[in-house]
Amino acid sequence: MPHIITRNASTVEQNWLNDLANAISDPFLLLKTLKIDPIPWEKGLAARKLFALRVPMSFVDRMEIGNPYDPLLRQVLPLEPEFEVHDGYSLDPLKEQDNAIPGLLHKYKNRALMIVKGGCAVNCRYCFRRHFPYSDNKGGKTQWKKALNYIAEHPELNEVILSGGDPLMAKDHELAWLVDEIESIPHIKRLRIHTRLPVVIPNRITDELCTLIGNSRLQTILVTHINHANEINDELTDAMTKLKRVNVTLLNQGVLLRGINDSVEALTALSESLFTAGIQPYYLHVLDKVQGAAHFMIDDTEARHLMAGLMQNVSGYMVPKLTREIGGRTSKTPLDLHLE
Repeated sequence: MPHIITRNASTVEQNWLNDLANAISDPFLLLKTLKIDPIPWEKGLAARKLFALRVPMSFVDRMEIGNPYDPLLRQVLPLEPEFEVHDGYSLDPLKEQDNAIPGLLHKYKNRALMIVKGGCAVNCRYCFRRHFPYSDNKGGKTQWKKALNYIAEHPELNEVILSGGDPLMAKDHELAWLVDEIESIPHIKRLRIHTRLPVVIPNRITDELCTLIGNSRLQTILVTHINHANEINDELTDAMTKLKRVNVTLLNQGVLLRGINDSVEALTALSESLFTAGIQPYYLHVLDKVQGAAHFMIDDTEARHLMAGLMQNVSGYMVPKLTREIGGRTSKTPLDLHLE
């Protein structure tokens, strides 16, 4: 049965759209809001021309006033090292930009990824798709239909991943249409949604969205992207509880980032806070080598030492898999945790 959601946005949907519209895009305004002197950072703020700044106020509210090294601020603030060009770093580190069908990636045997929307509610400076040609992979029913036709013609697929950008940038009535279409493909069993939007704007998890997911025949997995315990607040936890009530499996994937979570203490707090919020730590990725993000890199040896410390501090079910993704490979590559 089709999922009926009217185009007249509910009050809650309008709230998240307002929050999105009021996101900060000026780095000087961001620093002023946090009572941080912009002069020492002025050269770096020009990196917004390389990759735009965008951060909702609900995320800014979780940053520490007066602290230019706040771990949430450092994820979104343009910095001078972004202008550096490093050997081994690429505009397309995962080799995704030559996809045969715009808006669709079929890298792994049983699952295909749809680029639902090109935009995000927050622009993370380390994003491996910061150079992705979203203009050639525009989200919308015409493009989605081409991807869905491909999925229908490939019975080896049993899972569809909604990604982007951020797939929850699509409005609820758009997602209802998309889920209906996916449900009509008999060999698809699972729907996975990779999103950061509920983290930075928790009221994106509307009652309409929960009803849509709850009524679907598809097993639904929502993968949040959280890198630091300070990102988790009561509003996010409440949003995750709403999803759990409709039997959504909640997982998290984070990225190991210099200056943000590069300590055993930070990773321990992250795993503990995730699990308390009802989210299972799933993956911890080493940085994808995208140009403009080299200053976030943590080498494999240090990553292994951090994971060894984390494993001593938390229960095994709170330890994410340490992995990297290599363009062209048919699965993620776990890092051997053997310490030399």
